Amino acid sequence: MLIWSKSGRLLVWGFVVPLFAIIYGLPIAVIALASISGQWNDILPSKLTLVHYANAFRTDSFDSLKVSIMTGAIASVAALISGTWAALALRKLKPVRKRILDLIFFVPSAVPSVSIGLGLLVAFSQPPLLLNGTRMIVLIAHFVLISAFTYGNVSAGLARLPVECEQIAESLGARPFYRLRRVTLPLLMPYLVAAFSLSFALSMGELGATVMVYPPGWVTLPVNIFALSDRGAIFDAATLTMILGAATLIVLWGLSRLSNRSVLR
Repeated sequence: MLIWSKSGRLLVWGFVVPLFAIIYGLPIAVIALASISGQWNDILPSKLTLVHYANAFRTDSFDSLKVSIMTGAIASVAALISGTWAALALRKLKPVRKRILDLIFFVPSAVPSVSIGLGLLVAFSQPPLLLNGTRMIVLIAHFVLISAFTYGNVSAGLARLPVECEQIAESLGARPFYRLRRVTLPLLMPYLVAAFSLSFALSMGELGATVMVYPPGWVTLPVNIFALSDRGAIFDAATLTMILGAATLIVLWGLSRLSNRSVLR
């Protein structure tokens, strides 16, 4: 820490912990209480129930959870492949050309997601690429929004790799594809897992572009939460929010264990 004295650290912790609890803990606590509330007319709910969770796994909400997981997984895998490929291809370019291409690659992350959704609606509303009303346009929207983060993580990992490892493999006669498969990618594995984790988390919570392009029958959980809250079903929306957060954390926990194993290897 930048604060060396014990009293200074205690003072900082005494300020940071309550601030963190107010900014992050209190909203999560309110959502958690709302998800188990049957009635809330006072400061605290007067009737607690788990019926909202039971209904969430019996209705279309469970289908929305599966759609979110499938969309996040497919879009994240596609973004990981393209981002890794781009990072490997651009790392040996001249600095000026690489900075220009980096800027182009990061443009989608700087544009509001609603603009991405509108752009996709306009771009794919006419033949021969008529994708409006299909599942593919949702996957494309998520891919466009998360690919820049994947590319950034992999590029950062490549910048930290020791160059000597690939040079030694090359001096021993290893061909480019063998070096990539047995040297570069294993060393990059923690960064690849981190890139996939970030992409998946972003995809699971994406709403702006999805709400503009999603077709009937392919409703993600954030869209369902937005629809429920818009209709005034706050308790059901809070329940789905907790389920969304729990599902995302479970997947990220599994990926973090995979990343730790790859580091140990």
